[in-house]
Amino acid sequence: MTNPPLKAVTLTHVRYQKGDQYGHFLAWISLVPVFISLGGFVSHFMFRRELQGMFFALGIIISQFVNELIKTSVQQARPETCALLEMCDSHGWPSSHSQYMFFFATYFTLLTYNRIGTLIRKQMWVAGLLVWPLALLTMHSRVYLGYHTVAQVFAGAALGLVLGAVWFWVVNSLLINYFPVIEDSAFGRTFYVKDTSHIRNVLKFEYDNAIAARKHVSYKRATD
Repeated sequence: MTNPPLKAVTLTHVRYQKGDQYGHFLAWISLVPVFISLGGFVSHFMFRRELQGMFFALGIIISQFVNELIKTSVQQARPETCALLEMCDSHGWPSSHSQYMFFFATYFTLLTYNRIGTLIRKQMWVAGLLVWPLALLTMHSRVYLGYHTVAQVFAGAALGLVLGAVWFWVVNSLLINYFPVIEDSAFGRTFYVKDTSHIRNVLKFEYDNAIAARKHVSYKRATD
């Protein structure tokens, strides 16, 4: 009896040609979505507890679910080069990496442009010089490393851009009306979940209040 083929957990398993330094660099770039998810959103929940960040992460989860649904329905194969990587046990259209990064870049840019959260309009350079180049490099890395065709990464990018814009509208036009309810709920009170969308410059607000609290008499008594 033949054994069934093995399937790997491919969260960080990215291959490149030995000796290809550029491929090595792009392999790390290809892992940016993992770094954003684990290092960004998880740490954001631990230290910030912002509803905007939580719904940002929820949108990405929904986007990736849509991606998997489309892949399963279309069932377009990955390019032939993928066979050399021994990583062709899933479908290729649309690219989930490209979709993830373009969703993230779109939502992040709209947050920044609308001065929601800790970013202000003057910091749009973060999106222009860091986030969007990373999105484009991730898309390029998937083709260069042989995991996707050009059409597959462009499809993922387009879908991520559209879903990112739509989800931003849903959150900040509809769901934001329920943020006070979440703040006042048992979940919100237990985990100190909050919404600071109404504060134009959260970093300055928190800084000013931290300095004021330190100088306040009751604060000094509490720390004595």
